[in-house]
Amino acid sequence: MLDREFERIGKRLFMEGLVGANFGNMSVRGEAGFYITRSGAYLDAGETPVFVPDAGDAPREASSEYRVHRAVYREKPHSAIVHAHPVHAVAASLDNDLVRPADSEGAMLCPEIPVVTGNPGTDEIAENVAGALRDGHIVIVRGHGTFAAGKTLDEAYIYTSITEYACRILFLSGRLRGVL
Repeated sequence: MLDREFERIGKRLFMEGLVGANFGNMSVRGEAGFYITRSGAYLDAGETPVFVPDAGDAPREASSEYRVHRAVYREKPHSAIVHAHPVHAVAASLDNDLVRPADSEGAMLCPEIPVVTGNPGTDEIAENVAGALRDGHIVIVRGHGTFAAGKTLDEAYIYTSITEYACRILFLSGRLRGVL
């Protein structure tokens, strides 16, 4: 069942252009740990996720972003995380520390989207993302991608999709640069 959920959401992410090739990852909280996509996995291929314990070493085949997922689950009782690479959101992160959607859905569901820094796969990105998700559901890592957290993979996917849509609107309206 979990495999099908990962594949279903992975296909949506890929079809909407929110991930490309083998970029991105997803996880779902389990008992004493979480299940995460494999390193280098194509999210739309339905590969079996890997279990990562709450503490200790992660399996070698786990996504290199497992540190972020672990840190987020420690900070807040989110149950699912989606990490994607939406093009417009990444572009918006290059010149802004905070994105404020101008469209009605974005403004209503995520009125302020923080932008944080950190190199992929590091403790720095894990701490920064977890800190930003304490009080919200979505964050953009400058030049890298989004991390969305929610009760389900569907909810995390929705926040990812809303963020990309909001950033696309900002780009098309000419509001992408400067204070948004």
